[in-house]
Amino acid sequence: MAVKIQSIDPGSHAEILGIQPGETLLSINEHEIYDVLDYRFYETNSHLTLSVEDTQGAVRTLHLRKGQYESIGLEFATYLMDQQHSCRNKCVFCFIDQLPPGMRESLYFKDDDARLSFLFGNYITLTNLSERDINRIIEMHISPVNVSVHTTDPELRCKMMGNRFAGKSLAALWRFAEHGIRLNCQIVLCPGLNDGEALSRTLHDLVGLGASLESIACVPVGVTRYREGLYPLQTFDRESARNALDIMEQFGEACIRLRGARTVYASDEFYLLAERPIPDPEYYEDFPQIENGVGMFASMQEEFSFALEDLEGLQPLSKPRFVTVITGEAAADFIRGLLDEAVKRCDNLTYQLLVVQNDFFGGTVNVSGLLTGGDMIRAAKGKTLGDELLIPGSTLRSEGDLFLDGVSLAQMQETLGVPVTPVQNDGGKLLSALIGKELSTSWQNQ
Repeated sequence: MAVKIQSIDPGSHAEILGIQPGETLLSINEHEIYDVLDYRFYETNSHLTLSVEDTQGAVRTLHLRKGQYESIGLEFATYLMDQQHSCRNKCVFCFIDQLPPGMRESLYFKDDDARLSFLFGNYITLTNLSERDINRIIEMHISPVNVSVHTTDPELRCKMMGNRFAGKSLAALWRFAEHGIRLNCQIVLCPGLNDGEALSRTLHDLVGLGASLESIACVPVGVTRYREGLYPLQTFDRESARNALDIMEQFGEACIRLRGARTVYASDEFYLLAERPIPDPEYYEDFPQIENGVGMFASMQEEFSFALEDLEGLQPLSKPRFVTVITGEAAADFIRGLLDEAVKRCDNLTYQLLVVQNDFFGGTVNVSGLLTGGDMIRAAKGKTLGDELLIPGSTLRSEGDLFLDGVSLAQMQETLGVPVTPVQNDGGKLLSALIGKELSTSWQNQ
């Protein structure tokens, strides 16, 4: 394996060595270079021997000395230096299979790339890992690795993931644990498939990974209205959500006694479905899986309360301010509670909360992060929106410009005729957006 060099950083070691764009990097210190992980790992040595092939096929050996973390100065066509690895599974609960037609092409790509697990926190199923991949993770001590487990019953895992190798691939978990690779595990729970006794078995097995196991997050399956021809999934109701929560909390308490940490967590959605209160922030310890919606409400509440304390003795609003806030159905009561707290503290603040139904995806999809631009525009159009419209920042792609349905933020602002501000899942940022000012003691001088 080898990777083609696209460009050379000016003034870099690579330029001094005479490496040219279009040439191919074969190895560093006799280690073949397959992708970004190989390159970044072996580049950190101070004494390097590079094997480079020119455009005519001639191979030459180059030597250099540099600072340990100093860059060689090579740039490649893609960040990963090869193609992103796609998923080989056909999971019965796959959300991408439930997307409507006509969305951005990138949204239909099913990622299952171990490199992105390490670099960006993505979750992988292990079914894509070769023996070389496993050995490389162990050799480089790539950690943590985030794994979508779903069940440790090999036969059930094959059924749920539509892959006859899905059960066997779980062996990599125990190999990683033996070598001290830290592991975060995710379980998408589907009623009647991997809950109940199957969930108890999975949690028991995963806790058996020992000290390498950092956390387990359980999230309920999401179902859209686009499931024609797909596996007939059930969704959680109040009773089944409570039963699943009881199992998770039982294991969490056992882990506190055995490991000194809760380890097993349910996503906030489970508490909403079960009609149980969200636990206090202390319950979530250091919030190890907040990106999976585990403890997000508790974290926001704590951040919001701290931010309100920063207003003590200050009058942040010298004139009336009216804002409209958009949220999804699942978070409506929680967000309303925060807004009411803000109004009590800020005399000149009033708000309008628009709870938007997700017509685009339909089904049981009611989380704020999956609201589309079109649905939000329809809910807000024709209404008096006030000074500003606040929307969930998680509804936009990472570039901050497009919603899931391809509607742009600019289109929303133009259509509604009011400033639109995306707000991330942070209580302090929400309060700042509500009052239209950054939280700062400098208000005292205004």
